[in-house]
Amino acid sequence: MKSIKNITCIGAGYVGGPTMSVIAQKNPEINVTVVDLNTERIAAWNDSDLSKLPVYEPGLDEVVAEARGRNLFFSTDVEQAIDQADMIFISVNTPTKTYGKGKGQAADLKFIELCARQIAAVATSDKIVVEKSTLPVRTAEALKSILHNTGNGVNFHILSNPEFLAEGTAIQDLQNPDRVLIGGENEEAVQALVNIYAAWVPQENIITTNLWSSELSKLVANAFLAQRVSSINAISELCEATGADVNEVAFAIGKDSRIGSKFLKASVGFGGSCFQKDILNLVYIARTYNLHKVADYWEQVIIMNDHQKERFSDNIIKTLYNTVNGKNIAFLGWAFKKDTNDTRESAAIYVADHLLDEEAFITVYDPKVSAEQIYRDLDYLGTRSPEENRRLVKVVNNPYEACNKSHAIAVLTEWDEFKTYDWQRIYQNMYKPAFVFDGRNILNKKELTEKGLVVYSIGE
Repeated sequence: MKSIKNITCIGAGYVGGPTMSVIAQKNPEINVTVVDLNTERIAAWNDSDLSKLPVYEPGLDEVVAEARGRNLFFSTDVEQAIDQADMIFISVNTPTKTYGKGKGQAADLKFIELCARQIAAVATSDKIVVEKSTLPVRTAEALKSILHNTGNGVNFHILSNPEFLAEGTAIQDLQNPDRVLIGGENEEAVQALVNIYAAWVPQENIITTNLWSSELSKLVANAFLAQRVSSINAISELCEATGADVNEVAFAIGKDSRIGSKFLKASVGFGGSCFQKDILNLVYIARTYNLHKVADYWEQVIIMNDHQKERFSDNIIKTLYNTVNGKNIAFLGWAFKKDTNDTRESAAIYVADHLLDEEAFITVYDPKVSAEQIYRDLDYLGTRSPEENRRLVKVVNNPYEACNKSHAIAVLTEWDEFKTYDWQRIYQNMYKPAFVFDGRNILNKKELTEKGLVVYSIGE
């Protein structure tokens, strides 16, 4: 097979943008073009001010600065990029279906199918098509069917190359991956992609499998990680009831080399674009094969996560004398985790929604999330009108302003800066008793208590 000279990636989001930037950085001889129909997003990727990149990831600006304009390009001309490419990555959104069969669980593959149809319509030369989006197992079957039935004599080879990025450390994960997984049926096509990664990834970290194993491995990896979070969160409730300390329990069990310490931090619950979506997908696939016990098992991970968010907001209401009506609650953090501006499935959205049902007033401060995004998240739920959301929720750019004249503070994201605040000053400007609900267990409870704050930590 000829060597790869031109790569196109359809989708300039959280996966496509950073992944292609690193591939371009590490393979200066290959032209990499990232295309998207969203003109604003492409303009942001091309902005000379690197602080305006549409994705916030530590280190991403340096990678883009090095490769952009040399062999990394961002464009809205999808057809031209498809036509010129030897290899096409599909990195579009695969949200959970909100309609029809599989609603609430199955992945919505309409964007993937639209990509396949566009590639089929435009391609005049052989292409390697790489699934980069997180997809249900056997999606490649649908892609093959669309691409191979175009009748224009072009050969397509389908590969699965799932991403294993953690937001907030995506550049690090791309530059030093635990593993790169490539699934495919055509050895030459697989090798072409192996060669691209081999420019910087040690050969022993590049795993090749069949298509279906690769597709399923991504869902299973996320399901196992999410399962650990729900497991420790279930124990956090038991700790609160028995007088145990979840941090001490997690530390003790994490010392067992068979268990390990990662993903054992009790919190208000997991969020992000992948965990919930992928587990629901796994549940749906299991049900379609009539594996109901398997489906029930994995569904419990989601049920536990939802319960943890409800429990957190219920505790705020109960502690504030069973009513938050008209009270001011400060939210520190809205992103689903630190070092990202991604808010998808963030616990903050659902805790806010629950408190807004009780007519609370919420003031939000997050160092990286815009007011527009916060309102968009609340409006998307459809629980109340956009006008009502704006009446009850205020977004500010200063943490002290957020906490001023508040009855309680809820820490919803584990941003490091929250630990460095002048908590004496915050206490002085709050209504008394001054409550802090640490949903991420990041604050020094003893220090804050000495300053006069009443602190509730999960699992203590």
